[in-house]
Amino acid sequence: AANTSIAPGVDLVVAVGGDGTVLSAAHFLDHGTIPLLGINSDPTSEDDKSVKKKSDERRSHGALCMCTAQDMDTALPPVLYGDGHIETRTRIQTVVKSTFAETRLVPALNDMLIANPSPAAVSRFRMGWLQKANQSQHSQIPDTHIPNCEIYGTVTRFSGIPYSVTNSINVWSSGMWVSTATGSSAAMAAAGGKHMNTSSRDLQYLIREHMIENHPSTKQELADFNNKIVGSEEQLTLRWNSQKGRIFIDGSHLSHNLELGDEILINAKAPPLSLFTRDAAL
Repeated sequence: AANTSIAPGVDLVVAVGGDGTVLSAAHFLDHGTIPLLGINSDPTSEDDKSVKKKSDERRSHGALCMCTAQDMDTALPPVLYGDGHIETRTRIQTVVKSTFAETRLVPALNDMLIANPSPAAVSRFRMGWLQKANQSQHSQIPDTHIPNCEIYGTVTRFSGIPYSVTNSINVWSSGMWVSTATGSSAAMAAAGGKHMNTSSRDLQYLIREHMIENHPSTKQELADFNNKIVGSEEQLTLRWNSQKGRIFIDGSHLSHNLELGDEILINAKAPPLSLFTRDAAL
């Protein structure tokens, strides 16, 4: 398959800027058949490190960049001659089903934020896992151990395939983060999520400021449910129950609007991205 957003004959895409530029470039590589190389054009210099505040929020950390403007002259030639360290990074596949259409969103390399467009408003949604409707009820599905959670709920369809929505629960919160292993060290980590090895094919979700009824047992069990790993073969689903919503993909620049009743499918089955990195330990 060819990358429909890239001109024919392209063997490598180079993104010059910072992590945001790399993320934006990755959105054009929707089929994952062309590798991506990032160059941090404004890295922190040795002089900058001597000041009291060692980090500058105006500059990119460059976690997704293979090299910087200061060492690209030695880092790029090996890549151009067929060498260089390249990693396969998992991306998030998201499908939104509305009343009259089903939309497959751009694969997310870092993370997605699903929330009300207003940060002061509550995000209401029903969350569960998808299991093909013809599978045995004894098939392996995530065990949430959540009180009042429906084990076998409603049936929905994505791409014409019927699914049972299992272990579903109503959520009132400030929204939800979903990240890849690559994005687990970014906003997910800042929100209190788990750090994941970048080679992992799993995803992770974290419910933000989950409003939980003040019953001691229920409160603790739901709190444990707020941040979990989603296996590479598992599929999350959300039914959006607020009037308005928005999915932010890898930051604030790319988003998709949600309406009341929209259904969302989330899994790790998007085409992975081939990313040049500085070394295996990145």
